[in-house]
Amino acid sequence: MGAAGDGPSPPAPGSSPTAKTGGPSGILPASHWTAQTIDDDDNDSSLGDVDNVSSTASLSSSILEYRTINGRTFHSDRVTDGQYWTPNDERQNESMDINHHLLTLVLDGKLFLAPIKDDVQKVIDIGTGTGMWAIDFADQFPNANVIGTDISPIQPSWVPPNLQFQIDDATKEWTSRDNEFDFIHMRYLFGSVADWAALYRQAFRCCKPGGWIEDFEASTVMSSDDGSVKEGSPMNQWGKVFFEGGRKLGRPFTVLEDDLQRKGMEAAGFVNINVWDFKCPLTGWPKDKKLQEMGLYSQLALEQDVEGYVLYMWSQVMGWSNDEIHVYIAHLRKQLRDKNVHAFFRMRVVYAQKPEGKSDEGETAAAS
Repeated sequence: MGAAGDGPSPPAPGSSPTAKTGGPSGILPASHWTAQTIDDDDNDSSLGDVDNVSSTASLSSSILEYRTINGRTFHSDRVTDGQYWTPNDERQNESMDINHHLLTLVLDGKLFLAPIKDDVQKVIDIGTGTGMWAIDFADQFPNANVIGTDISPIQPSWVPPNLQFQIDDATKEWTSRDNEFDFIHMRYLFGSVADWAALYRQAFRCCKPGGWIEDFEASTVMSSDDGSVKEGSPMNQWGKVFFEGGRKLGRPFTVLEDDLQRKGMEAAGFVNINVWDFKCPLTGWPKDKKLQEMGLYSQLALEQDVEGYVLYMWSQVMGWSNDEIHVYIAHLRKQLRDKNVHAFFRMRVVYAQKPEGKSDEGETAAAS
C-alpha cells in the first residue's frame, strides 16, 4: 500500500481502446485471452513444495468509509482522490505481509541499506501499508520514535510502544516539520505517485541535515534472460498493461525504467546517492536455494491476491469486463506454474543523504 495523489479521473469502463482491439505498446486486446483454451493441469506447480507461510492479518478499521469495486474494498475518497490501484482488504493485506518477508530476504535479512546511525532518533515510513516494516524497525531500534503513514487504517493495534500510525497522503503537503527525521523510508509506491520530484522535495525538507532517505521500488515488467517469457504471453502483457494504465492515470509504473528515484533525489538536493539493483525470481525456478526461496515467496505473494492487483487497473482504467479479467488471470496462473519459464522482475533500492548544515529546502546542496 502506498500513497495516492491528485490526478485525472480514470476513464469510464470500456472507454479504453485496448479493451476490444490491439492497443498501444503491444498490449493484446482482452478478447485475445477469452479466445484461448486453458489446460487446468497444475501438476507442474512450483508451489507444491512450499511450506505454509504465516502472515499477519491486519485489523480492519471503520473510521473511514471505503469504496467497493466488484466486492473488494478500496481506500476512502475522504483521504485520497480514490484512485489508488490495490484493495485494502484482508486478502490484499496478507499478500503485502508475504511481500514484506520477501523484501527482507532480498536484503539478506536487513530492513534497509542506508548507513543510518545506531542512535537514530526519529524515523518515518511512508506508505507503511500493514505496518510490518515499521513494526520490525521499531523493535530493532527501541529508542527511536517511529511513525508509519498510509492512506488506510489497516495496521494492527498491538504495536511496539515507540511506534505510532497516522493516516496521511504523502503525495500532498506533508504535515511534518522541517528537519524532523533522521531516516525517511519508502517502499513500493510505484503507480501511486503523480509527481515523484515533489515527493522527494517534501522528504528533503523534512529530513534532518545528515539524515538519510531510502526508497525501495520494483518494476512491473516480468522478464527472462533466456527468452522463456515470450512476447504476447500473460507475463509479457502484465507490465505493458500497468505501463499504459499508469500513463492514463498520470501515475507512472516506470519508476525503474525512467530512473525516477535517483533523478528525483538528486534534484531535491540529496547527495551520496547509492543505487542497488537486483533481479528477483518470480517463481521457484532457480537452482540456488536462496534465490529459489525468494522466487517461491514472490509467487506466493502474487498468487495470494492476483485479482486484487489487476482489478482496478484492468477494469476501471483499461475497460476490461470481469469475465475477461478472470480468463486472463487463469492464463497467468498457468504460466506461473510452468517450470520452463524462468521469469524475474527488477528491484531497485536508492538511498541518499541530506547534506550536513542544509536546513532549508530552498538551499542548493553542495556536492560532497
